[in-house]
Amino acid sequence: MRFERSRFSEQALARYASLFAACFPTAHKLQRIDYLRWLYLDNPLGEAVGFDAFDGERLAAHYICTRAQVSLEGRPGPALLSLNTATHPDFQGRGLFTKLAELTYETGASEGSGFVYGVANANSTPGFLRKLGFGLVAPLEARFGVGPLGRFDWERIAREARFRQAWTPEYLRWRLANPANPVAVRVEDGRRIGVSAATGTPMLEAWAEIPAVPDLRITPRRGAPSARLWLGLMPQGAGRLGLFPPVPSRLRPSPLNLIFKPLAGGPVPRSGEVAFSFLDFDAF
Repeated sequence: MRFERSRFSEQALARYASLFAACFPTAHKLQRIDYLRWLYLDNPLGEAVGFDAFDGERLAAHYICTRAQVSLEGRPGPALLSLNTATHPDFQGRGLFTKLAELTYETGASEGSGFVYGVANANSTPGFLRKLGFGLVAPLEARFGVGPLGRFDWERIAREARFRQAWTPEYLRWRLANPANPVAVRVEDGRRIGVSAATGTPMLEAWAEIPAVPDLRITPRRGAPSARLWLGLMPQGAGRLGLFPPVPSRLRPSPLNLIFKPLAGGPVPRSGEVAFSFLDFDAF
């Protein structure tokens, strides 16, 4: 087995799309070249970081982290977001994902990333914790609602949240431009930004709110009223949610867990210190 750093030529992207089709036939966005190009290449923070495993010329496994800019303890800095992983069915059970992840984290750390974070489902969380040294921050909350998220001190969140995305105008505009599922700005009032994206369920949109980003210069779009799904975490004491009751456990296909791995030492954030939403990972 040969291990190589991931490449992002059109030929390489097509090879990844074929691997995803073999591993996840219903995950259609992973089979779109324009989506992979946007995710791996177009990020203004830089190209994605990852490794591939080859058996001869055959792609056996692939793992990628995209670059992120995260405010940790009030200091913005580079980080990695753990995202796509796939091992062809013919090569599963050989520990390839663990090897690719270790190579990726070593490379990311050498290039200045201070930590890796990601969202894992119930099946994959134990492997990240036991084999790769991640810590569990918290399960994400899932809530249905209408209207604004609630009453929050957005300036305080921007100032005091120990872990949150440090959006810049360019970085946020890139995130909004997901070709597989564009994100629309619905609210921008100088204190907060409210955004929505399709969930695949009629009349239900994914919803997130973040502190205002100076100089964003995006005009909010009008849209028909719909129910909203909020998936995330908010810092303790920063405010309260509005009409957003929890989604019953029986309606949730799998709990999603926020996980965190320091690459240069340091503690794992606690759930009450985190501002997190669907914008911060590739949920929709």
